[in-house]
Amino acid sequence: MSKQDFLRRMPEAASAFSRRARLAERLHIDFFLLLLLMLLTVIGLTVLYSASGHNLPSVEKQGTFFMIAYVTMFIVAQIPVEFMRRMAPFAYVGGVLLLLAVTIFGDISMGAQRWLQIGSFRFQPSEIMKLAMPITIAAYLSRGFLPPRFTQVIIVLGLIGLPTALIIEQPDLGTSILVATSGIMVLFFSGLLWRYIAAAVVVFGASLWPIWHFMLHDYQRQRVLTMLDPTQDPLGTGWNIIQSKTAIGSGGLSGKGWMEGTQSRLDFLPEGHTDFIIAVMSEEFGLLGVILLLAIYAMVIIRGLMIAVNSQSSFGRLLAAAVSSTFFVYVFVNMGMVSGIVPVVGVPLPLISQGGTAIVALFAGFGLLMAIATEKKRVMTPQS
Repeated sequence: MSKQDFLRRMPEAASAFSRRARLAERLHIDFFLLLLLMLLTVIGLTVLYSASGHNLPSVEKQGTFFMIAYVTMFIVAQIPVEFMRRMAPFAYVGGVLLLLAVTIFGDISMGAQRWLQIGSFRFQPSEIMKLAMPITIAAYLSRGFLPPRFTQVIIVLGLIGLPTALIIEQPDLGTSILVATSGIMVLFFSGLLWRYIAAAVVVFGASLWPIWHFMLHDYQRQRVLTMLDPTQDPLGTGWNIIQSKTAIGSGGLSGKGWMEGTQSRLDFLPEGHTDFIIAVMSEEFGLLGVILLLAIYAMVIIRGLMIAVNSQSSFGRLLAAAVSSTFFVYVFVNMGMVSGIVPVVGVPLPLISQGGTAIVALFAGFGLLMAIATEKKRVMTPQS
């Protein structure tokens, strides 16, 4: 291309870019974030088909959940950020009431009482709290001056503690950690003073002994011991970790190939389609495949943090930063438990593991990010 052709086409390119920007503004969609989510969707369905033993109905069901999740994301993205802030108390109270309903008459499955059944619809109210929690804490802290005062910190910890305790009682340690983290992240990004952080570390360290002896269930304590030494019970509690490490290591650099993994295909790897799906991916696509997945995850998180930085309100900044950092915790905890560096707590790999309510809740969170990303233009252009 000659220099004259290049200069002649520059206005056309700029005009096309401007049209796409206006379209994104009208739809309240961040196209770069949407592209990353679509890539994760394709990867998730591809890996799930292999991990589920070529179970096409399972993949079709997951695809249906993805469609519902995308619709949910687009709907949430249209909600004005200020409206979210005003509705935060109602979302929090509603979420707590649903958790109480689970405690009273929730469905029991595999020894846990985590679900509510309404007609043919079955869902986990704890997934709702993953969104209600950061929205509520961000709305509360954004009302006053930051960093928060001591009394505000105590109130926030109480708001975090109530639903977290209800979820622990289900019992669901993994979800309780994520719900608590989503609230704590808001508190952290609010400019929490270092003396409060140091005090929290000291209190947490001092509480480990009573937590271990009086709060954790026997099976939860066993998971911690298994993390420290899975070989103490290689055919029992240590089986999952040992087999997942074997699958991860056997994949090597480039993997054995799609649908060629032996650990999952021969049923050596339990829960290969849910919590341990990254082990299946590691065996089939190797280190390079995992690096690609991590790179996409990193871009999603960085994009979310960029949205937080560019937000026009304290509420938007706190909420976007919390949603993005909580997504990082999802990824870290899942990969950490599969590789044996954190206890197995039942946290799925975001957008890759099989799931229903969890996927819809995640996409609703991305809808929040998109609403915040386009709120800047909405504030700066009153006629919009």
